[in-house]
Amino acid sequence: MTTRLTISLDAMGGDKAPEVVIQGVQIARTRLPHVDFLLYGDQARLEPLLEQAPDIRSVCTICHTDQSVSGDDKPSQVLRQGRRSSMWLAVDAVAKGEADAVVSAGNTGALMAVSKFVLRMLPGIDRPAIAGFFPTERGESVMLDLGANVECDARNLVEFAVMGEVFARIVLGIEQPSVGILNVGSEELKGNDAVRGAAAALKTGNLPIKFHGFVEGNDIAAGTVDVVVSDGFTGNIALKSAEGLARLYANFLRDAFSSSWLSKLGYLLARSALVKVKMRTDPRRYNGAMFLGLSGIAVKSHGGTDALGFANAIGVAAELVTHGFNERIKRELERLHQADEASAQAAAI
Repeated sequence: MTTRLTISLDAMGGDKAPEVVIQGVQIARTRLPHVDFLLYGDQARLEPLLEQAPDIRSVCTICHTDQSVSGDDKPSQVLRQGRRSSMWLAVDAVAKGEADAVVSAGNTGALMAVSKFVLRMLPGIDRPAIAGFFPTERGESVMLDLGANVECDARNLVEFAVMGEVFARIVLGIEQPSVGILNVGSEELKGNDAVRGAAAALKTGNLPIKFHGFVEGNDIAAGTVDVVVSDGFTGNIALKSAEGLARLYANFLRDAFSSSWLSKLGYLLARSALVKVKMRTDPRRYNGAMFLGLSGIAVKSHGGTDALGFANAIGVAAELVTHGFNERIKRELERLHQADEASAQAAAI
């Protein structure tokens, strides 16, 4: 029998909250009948929405607060003044053990700051990382960091590799994910000290990781590896570039198929194939970025997503809890520390 889970939701976070949050719960409910939800937000706005959704009323509890975090709020401001906000209270529910995970579509910087402050870091992790999904020629891949850390040293990148490898095993179901470090070339001498140091540690360390080596930008979409490791500066640029390129090609196709009556006829003939492409690259399928390295499960939904995208973010949170993600991370980190100690002892001899 499946153990019941409780997920806290920042019901006021995101461009289309709280409507999309409630609609997302309705979709997620069909796939996750064992999950209960704590909805943190304005009861006057949430209650009428739940009255229109009697199918989820029994699994939802409204936790009232009239404060929320806007997209323009600075993380430092939220840390000082946002302790009664829907975002803070939803994260705090995980810290207090009232919820197993939290999902928010709110301000990314604020959510990261609040989660790090309230949940704290896992032992042995210096910095959290944002992990997300990418569609590839071979299926799907995981990439991290996507913006939490502008600068990283070799140790940070090795920790990202460990967390990303476990994440790929749990969420993507890959038995032995391959890991690569994003670099300006595949040659061993390419890149800065951080990427070269991380690559050396992953090659020589006593970690059960299938390390591929360096990968380049074109390897991300090719699916050369299952886990792409990067600092947050590079990772965020890669993510935004991919999103912009996808929109550009979608606009190109739209313009091309509407340019003449013949092209419109061609669209009708090719519509079924184009629908498959759209489904394959639909960003809602990949919604739900995990804040890895925290001592609690926190998932960030895209702020502008719709109900299906938010439901997928809920699904990511439930998967991570069900498969004991943080406990597995702790075990892998213990191996990393043992490998470091063994290397230090060998060097001292």
